[in-house]
Amino acid sequence: MITFLVGILILIIGYIFYSRYTESQFCISDENTPAIDNMDGIDFVPLPKNINMLVNLLNIAGLGPILGAIQGILFGPVAFIIIPLGCIFMGCVHDYFSGMLSVKNNGAQVTELIKKYLGKNFYKIFLIVISIMLILLTSVFVYTSGDLMAQRFFAQSDFSLHNPVIIIIYFCIALYYIIATLFPIDKIIGKFYPLLGMLLLIGTGLIVVGFCTKGVNLENIDFSNLNKHPLKMAILPVFFMTVSCGLLSGFHSTQTTIISRTLSSQKEGRQVFYGMMAVESIIAMIWAAAAMHVYSMNILPQDMIGNVYVINTIADVFVFPIMTFIVTTAVVILPITSGDTALRGLRMIIAEALNINQTQIKNRLLIICPIALIIIAIIIWAKANANSFSIIWRYFNFVNQLIAIPTFLCATVYLYKNKKNYWMTLLPGLFYIFITLFFIINSNIGFGLNYNLSKIISITFSLILIGLFFKLKLFNKNEN
Repeated sequence: MITFLVGILILIIGYIFYSRYTESQFCISDENTPAIDNMDGIDFVPLPKNINMLVNLLNIAGLGPILGAIQGILFGPVAFIIIPLGCIFMGCVHDYFSGMLSVKNNGAQVTELIKKYLGKNFYKIFLIVISIMLILLTSVFVYTSGDLMAQRFFAQSDFSLHNPVIIIIYFCIALYYIIATLFPIDKIIGKFYPLLGMLLLIGTGLIVVGFCTKGVNLENIDFSNLNKHPLKMAILPVFFMTVSCGLLSGFHSTQTTIISRTLSSQKEGRQVFYGMMAVESIIAMIWAAAAMHVYSMNILPQDMIGNVYVINTIADVFVFPIMTFIVTTAVVILPITSGDTALRGLRMIIAEALNINQTQIKNRLLIICPIALIIIAIIIWAKANANSFSIIWRYFNFVNQLIAIPTFLCATVYLYKNKKNYWMTLLPGLFYIFITLFFIINSNIGFGLNYNLSKIISITFSLILIGLFFKLKLFNKNEN
């Protein structure tokens, strides 16, 4: 239990002090935000700070902080230290700079930030990569939220497309995604997300109450054996690819840039961007602790360990029966509320790339309709192939962490030009170049090379790539 509490303390102290240091390295001003200067009633709409905080929390908190946590805790209590340290020094910094750079650049989406700070070649690559990632994520979240809803609320055990209940649920979720993406941000997301955000916090709080009333069995860190994964998976790089949301997620750069268009003041960025990432990490820590206790009870079949259905078991173990509905509903909400904003973010990225004005609904439909057809095709393929979901999820995890790298590099360029501490973003960027290379070279979804050889190659290429980054003289561009 001590290790868990130390991790929570790291998050609290880290937010109090390092968030202020991070803010001090950014050139905050009293200038109008894009929400005020570009107000169009669709995407550029100033919203109150508290609403922005809850909306951003739901945008970034898909199933990642929960599913990643119940898989990551298999490595043992070392997760209770890595998650908060990674969050404070990498994840929160990533979210803050992606959101605030967008605010500084007229509400530009992450792809446009890449074009400005890293150049057109990086932009072309990551425009494709990020678009693919958002399509995969939207598809995965229709899939996961639909199956969770079918199991918990409709007692379904057949999750194939032969089951009409599954089709109806998927259709309703997809329809909601499209409506939420088309409507002005203050009409659906701005009105309902604060309530859903509170439901998420209440659901997580009920688990904490369960810790206090029913007890929780948590291991403390064992320095003689840091890695306790039952399948002997390596902490490097697997842990950092598994526990994405809650530690660091490149996906967040596509979501904070949505909120950059609703922020009323630059001074709100520390709480909205840095703070909500820290809250997401606390949520991940609580679910990781709950999963550790459930695993210690030996009540789960081997094939369910680390599976999304562990969520229901956690709710049953820690929450009184009359309240398990709240916890399950909160969990089902997560992929839904991240999936719709993933689609919204993709619409905004494509509109920006193609210079399509979004004030007319026909222009928004012009972008959304082809994407919807692609998502439907992916879901049908995933349902027709038994292992396809796990394949999609693993590739999504890889791409998710990959796109965090250009955000760190954009922030590095910005900080360097403004004579600030650019090492605070360059070092995390370098670390994730290493992690993503290591993973794809060693993993069976990549090149499948020997572990030690993969490590050597990854270190070598990371140093070469960061050397090229400097040699290309990106720091000497004229833009600020």
